[in-house]
Amino acid sequence: MEIRLNEPVSIVDVREIDEFTLGHIPSAKNFPLSTLPETISKLNKEEPHYVICQHGIRSQSACGFLKQSGYNVINVSEGMSAWDGKVES
Repeated sequence: MEIRLNEPVSIVDVREIDEFTLGHIPSAKNFPLSTLPETISKLNKEEPHYVICQHGIRSQSACGFLKQSGYNVINVSEGMSAWDGKVES
C-alpha cells in the first residue's frame, strides 16, 4: 500500500505510545488500539483514514472496528515494518 504524502491524508497509528514515540510517519496521529473505543470520537467520519501499526495485524482489527462504526478506513497491511519513507520520533 502506498501512502502519498504530497497531499493531506489522515494517518492513524494504532500502536501503543511507546512504539509510536520510537518512530512514526511524520503526519501520523497516535490512537492506540487499546484506547480506540474511548478516543474514536476524535476522528472525522467525513475523511478517509489510513490505519497503520507495526506489521498490519492490529491495524486490521482497528479497521474492522472503525468500519463498523461508520468510518472510511484503509488498512496499511504491512505496517511500519514495510514503510520506507520518512520517520520521526
